[in-house]
Amino acid sequence: MDIISRYKELYEVVALAAGSNITLLLKQVKQFRPKIVSVQGPIDKATFRQEIQSCNCELVTGQEGLLQAAKYPEADLVVSAISGASGLIPTYEAVVSGKDIALANKETLVMAGKIIKQKAQEKGVQILPIDSEHSAIFQCLMGNDHQEIKRLLLTASGGPFFFTRREEFCNISYQKALEHPTWSMGEKVSLDSATLMNKALEVIEAKWLFDLPIEKIEVIIHPESIVHSMVEFCDGNILALLSVPDMRLPILYALSYPTRIPLDLPSLDLPRMKSLNFYASDTKKFPCLQLGYQAIRQGETMPAVLNAANEVALKAFKQGLIGFSDIPIIIEKTLNCHQPAPLREIEDALWADRWARKQTRDIIGRFV
Repeated sequence: MDIISRYKELYEVVALAAGSNITLLLKQVKQFRPKIVSVQGPIDKATFRQEIQSCNCELVTGQEGLLQAAKYPEADLVVSAISGASGLIPTYEAVVSGKDIALANKETLVMAGKIIKQKAQEKGVQILPIDSEHSAIFQCLMGNDHQEIKRLLLTASGGPFFFTRREEFCNISYQKALEHPTWSMGEKVSLDSATLMNKALEVIEAKWLFDLPIEKIEVIIHPESIVHSMVEFCDGNILALLSVPDMRLPILYALSYPTRIPLDLPSLDLPRMKSLNFYASDTKKFPCLQLGYQAIRQGETMPAVLNAANEVALKAFKQGLIGFSDIPIIIEKTLNCHQPAPLREIEDALWADRWARKQTRDIIGRFV
């Protein structure tokens, strides 16, 4: 919304969809005056309608309203930024409707990457990454032959606990897990960064975005978050994208692609940086990363199960039912209970999601 407010002559918001943050939504509706507004959470419809009466926009609610916004005929580009598995169906329906997608929701490709990519090709739809890491890779690959890729190097900040001893993980509180050292993010992504599950999901997302075998995708820790990712080619050359850690940069690139337009942000001051550090990822300390590789190697419905188990485990951690170090244990137990099933239709991913949520809740019930 900040980007669009800077370039009103280039972009128009025709549809907005939100969860339950009504105060912020009202502010955005009055500023951007979309033609349709979808609200997922419980609201006083009469009060909300009265508030937005002067804006002359249609109000829709619930899952059906969300899909109306995602498929709105006047939209050229849909920014998919719903957190978690809830983003899958709206994004899929937007693709089916022939909309180009600016993708910030990792779970869409994690749960149903094969189906989404096939449908996008069938509809002639572009999927443009908003994640800073995938945007970096996307830009580094411009004009290069994918056959010449030796490996993708996804950088990770390491979250708040990369330098914390593993023995101390059992004492990590929910609030501490939200304190990301570099990025200001929502609850779900912050928690996933703390466990490195965020990077596991990004590995799976990268496989589908760039059509590469999982063996060519590696994760390295880069605490400064200046190098957003790298591509190594078969001749040994590595291209990297560097920028200040500000999500407005990859968002603008997805909105303006294939052109670049100026953005009034401070330039990266390299002399002031003095040093950029890189570390190997530690899957013993952060087993969620290894679980991501395991899930995508097994394929089919397994990544959807990984994602659902993670979401349920995070909720249990927030509620105080399990500890921080229990999260990967719960996820692994769920994965071990699942026999991968064929992923032919979007309903297969939804079935796997439902199955995994029930299974994970049962495991947590026995666990505690």
